[in-house]
Amino acid sequence: MMGKVTEKGLLGVCGNLTDTPSGYCPEIYDGVLCWRDTAPGTTVNQSCPNTMGNHFAFKECWPNGSWFTNAENITWTNYQHCTKTSDEILEFHRCINFLNIIGYSISSVALFVSLVIFLSFRTLRCTRIKIHVQLFSSFLANNVLSIIWYTEIVTEVAVTTENPFWCKFLHVAKEYFMVANYIWMFCEALHLYIALELVFLNEEKTMKWFYVLGWGVPLLIVLVHNMVRVFHSKDTERCLMQEDSFSTWFISVPVTLSLGCSMVFLIDILRVLLTIRNPSSQNPAPDSVRKAVRAAFILTPLFGLQLILIPVKPDSLHPLYPTYQYFRMIIIAYQGLCCATLFCFANHEVHQSMKRSFQRNLNFYNTRSTNFPTVDSNGANGVNGHNGTVIPLLAMRKNSAQTEI
Repeated sequence: MMGKVTEKGLLGVCGNLTDTPSGYCPEIYDGVLCWRDTAPGTTVNQSCPNTMGNHFAFKECWPNGSWFTNAENITWTNYQHCTKTSDEILEFHRCINFLNIIGYSISSVALFVSLVIFLSFRTLRCTRIKIHVQLFSSFLANNVLSIIWYTEIVTEVAVTTENPFWCKFLHVAKEYFMVANYIWMFCEALHLYIALELVFLNEEKTMKWFYVLGWGVPLLIVLVHNMVRVFHSKDTERCLMQEDSFSTWFISVPVTLSLGCSMVFLIDILRVLLTIRNPSSQNPAPDSVRKAVRAAFILTPLFGLQLILIPVKPDSLHPLYPTYQYFRMIIIAYQGLCCATLFCFANHEVHQSMKRSFQRNLNFYNTRSTNFPTVDSNGANGVNGHNGTVIPLLAMRKNSAQTEI
């Protein structure tokens, strides 16, 4: 039952050097608190640990000198007053799930609009933007699948109990796009690092390798991970939500390595920015520091480095656990919105492309409105004014990996 801790009991770990009096319940450690020798037929209490609250936990010593055991013959401690009730915990998780759905929905709209913008202008078809498109696509797919997961799986007990094939397939698909999301964030960091270190770069060949890395490697990782789950751990119940700790290494290690490499790349990028001196500036060093700080602020969500904090998870009974859940919800569900805002909506290059497109369309409209047909003295149709030719596209900048930092 929620709020109550059961344990097999560990004897002799609390440091009591005296022998247990005859007929007394012996000293025991339940995994949370140490309980000293207790007289038979009594119930003792202790203050709840600081991580649980300011109430009391209770433990009963039976008249025969043994600790109370539950129906499974396991010694049992009552921590019910140290934590919230089951209904309160359930309501809290429902709130978190709802907020996750809202965050994923907002991010999905922003990502979809960003993809439309990126794919609508030829001047935005450099390698850097192509990588943005792949990253945003993985964000969007993961967000949509997460929304379906929270609405159709997490809140539906009947579905998780029946464990149908489609819910397991949805879990694997969501996992694939989640890993692809991490790998494409790594590609963003790798591409910027290569652009700063190499002067000449074959953008077309480089992009092909990025496609293989961004979409192929996650497929391999997810395939190995789920094969371990099916054939070794055999934890395929409840729509794959309950997983053995051993199999988690096959997906957590690659993801952690990708974040670690991205962190190394960011440090090197900041090193380059800090060593750049602007001769026209009266304070070159402060300018470099400002550029580095700005780069760190902008590139952190793009590289997903804020996700490094997620594994630092407090116990579910810890007072900071609700704060952790809210923080986790914000940095995951709204990461897509943050990236779309920084690298599309607030991107100067995007603004210039949209401005040029608007000017071309305006000039084309003005040209068409002044080039109406007239009839000459011979009755033949003529055209006055311009010939109606659309203004040519401005020359697209050479594909490069430069980014607005």
